[in-house]
Amino acid sequence: MKRFQKVVVIAMALLLSLKASTVEAADYTVTSNDSLSSLSKLFNTSVSTLQATNNFKVNSLSKGDVIFVPAHVHKVKSGESLFKIAGKYGIPLSSLKRANYRTGTSIVPGEKLLIPGVSPYRIADAVISYSSSELDLLARLIEAEAAGESLQAKIAVGAVVINRVQSGDWAPTITKVIYQKFDSYYQFTPVKNGMIKNTPSAESKRAARLAIFGSDPSRGAIFYFDQTCKNSWLWAKPQTARIDHMVFAK
Repeated sequence: MKRFQKVVVIAMALLLSLKASTVEAADYTVTSNDSLSSLSKLFNTSVSTLQATNNFKVNSLSKGDVIFVPAHVHKVKSGESLFKIAGKYGIPLSSLKRANYRTGTSIVPGEKLLIPGVSPYRIADAVISYSSSELDLLARLIEAEAAGESLQAKIAVGAVVINRVQSGDWAPTITKVIYQKFDSYYQFTPVKNGMIKNTPSAESKRAARLAIFGSDPSRGAIFYFDQTCKNSWLWAKPQTARIDHMVFAK
């Protein structure tokens, strides 16, 4: 079940708001001692919710799998300890250590820790229906279109696809939007040139998840293009955002 590569644990809203802590869904890398049952208890959710959120039907996990879990992310401040942080959130120290793969108690300021069991994760937070293969496809598009750009730009690229799915004016799924043609032309260049087949980075995968779960730095855009683009038709569109070298429009 290695559908996801190992990535650094990080919360979606933390990336967007840059606050010290936030309540959101986060990535958790499965260890050899984990099971769906034990993780559902650790993160105060249900097995069925974990399965549905991560779009898999099997009842077992493999070491190294990365799954979405309900979590609060805390940024360690000077003078804090694991004991103090556990007390602040009212959770057992053992749970805090387990959620962060700790055997000892050493932490450093600026470090980000998963706080398990703080806020139940809701399936409804995903703004559209999607499959694990579509999550991967969206990540590959993001990688092809925005490699080298910031996370915000990557999320915005993914959000354009999500906005099209939701609009009712385009194809109704991620896959169909990405492969959609008008007048025999693909809407997304990476589909035509084959770059859609390239393996996405961990950040592009993270951006795809963030977009699917409602993050939209593009501010409702349904088009994006590079600032060096010479297409006057695109430049004539009402712009919603400019992020790094990318322009987003409706």
